[in-house]
Amino acid sequence: MKQIVISGTGLFTPSESISNDELVESFNEYGRRFNERNAEAIERGEIKAMGPSNSEFIEKASGIKSRFVINKSGVIDPDRLFPVIAERSNEENSLQCEMAIAAITEALKQANKTPEDIDAVIVACSNMQRPYPAMSIEIQAAMGMKGWAFDMNVACSSATFGLQMAADSVRSGSARCVLMVNPEICSAHLEWRDRDCHFIFGDVCTAVIVEAEDTCTVPGAFDIVGTKLQTQYSNNIRNNFGFLNRCDDTAEGTRDKLFVQHGRKVFKEVCPMVAEQISEHLGELAVPVDQVKRMWLHQANLSMNDLIAKRVLGREFTREEAPVILDRYANTSSAGSIIAFHLYRDDIQAGDAGVICSFGAGYSIGSIVVRKR
Repeated sequence: MKQIVISGTGLFTPSESISNDELVESFNEYGRRFNERNAEAIERGEIKAMGPSNSEFIEKASGIKSRFVINKSGVIDPDRLFPVIAERSNEENSLQCEMAIAAITEALKQANKTPEDIDAVIVACSNMQRPYPAMSIEIQAAMGMKGWAFDMNVACSSATFGLQMAADSVRSGSARCVLMVNPEICSAHLEWRDRDCHFIFGDVCTAVIVEAEDTCTVPGAFDIVGTKLQTQYSNNIRNNFGFLNRCDDTAEGTRDKLFVQHGRKVFKEVCPMVAEQISEHLGELAVPVDQVKRMWLHQANLSMNDLIAKRVLGREFTREEAPVILDRYANTSSAGSIIAFHLYRDDIQAGDAGVICSFGAGYSIGSIVVRKR
C-alpha cells in the first residue's frame, strides 16, 4: 500500500491580540451599561441582570490567557462586542482566501513544493464566510493551482477529517499532492456578550500538505500511520445560523444563531470518547503507547486535554508530551491541533510516533497517528 506523508505545514496568525484583562474590561462595561439601561425591568424580574466576568475565572476554566483576532477594535468596543469586517467586492480575494494564502505559502516552502505541484485543495473549517462558490476553489485560483477542490465542515474536527480525505485521495490515485487548509474566523460566530463563552475563540489559519512518500523531497516528513474518524450526534454544541433563518421572522438574530454549548456536558461526554478512540486506534495500528512521544490535541480546554492525555498515556505526563497553544491562541476550532503540530514537532526523533487529534461539535472525533521519518 502506498505510504502517505505530511511534508509541510503553514500558519497564519492575525496581527491583533486581545488579553483576558482587555476582554473582561470591555465585557464588564457592556454589562454595566446593560444593567443601567434595563434597571426597571431587572427590578421587576422581567430581565436577568448581567454579572461580571474576570480574568482569573477565564484562565482557570479554560487555560486561555489571550486570543488573536482579525479585528480587535470591534470586539472590545462595549457598544458593539463583535468584529468589524468590511465586505469585499467579488473581484477581491475574500478574507478567508487572504488568510489561507499566507499559511499556504509557508507550507509550500516547508514541503519544497510550488503551486504547480498541488492538484487538489480541501478547505476544512467550522464556518465558511459564504455558501458558494467554494472557498477552496477561490484559493485554488488565487494560488494558481490546478485539479479539483472542495469545502467541508465537521466543526472542530474538520482538519483531521480533511487529513483523512487528503490521504485517501493520494492513496487512491485521484490526486498526487493535496493541500488541506483551515481558515478559521471564529470571532464572527462567537457571542461576545455571553459571559459563559465570550472568552473561548480566536482567529487563525493553518495549512497542511499531504503526498506520497515517493514524491516527498524533504527530510523529516511524517508518515501517516493511520487515520480514524467517529461521529455521534449531539445538540450540546450548536449553531443554528443558516439561510432558512429568513423564512421565520421570529427566528432571525436569536441567541441560537451564534455558538452555543453546554460545556459541562461536553466535558463529561467527550473526554472519555476521545481517550477511548485514541487508545483503540493505537491498538489497531500496533503502536505501543510508550512510542507515542507527542499528542497534538485539539486546543479547546486545557482540563480536557490534560485528562485525555493522562488517560491515553496511563500516567502523569510532561507539557512537552502534550503541548499547549491554547493559552495564547484560544480555541481556534479545527486549526488548534494543527497549530500545535506546526509549532511543536521539530524535536521529534526519527521513528517516534505521535497523535494529531481533534474533537468537537457533532460530536465528531478524528485521530491521525503519525511517525517521524
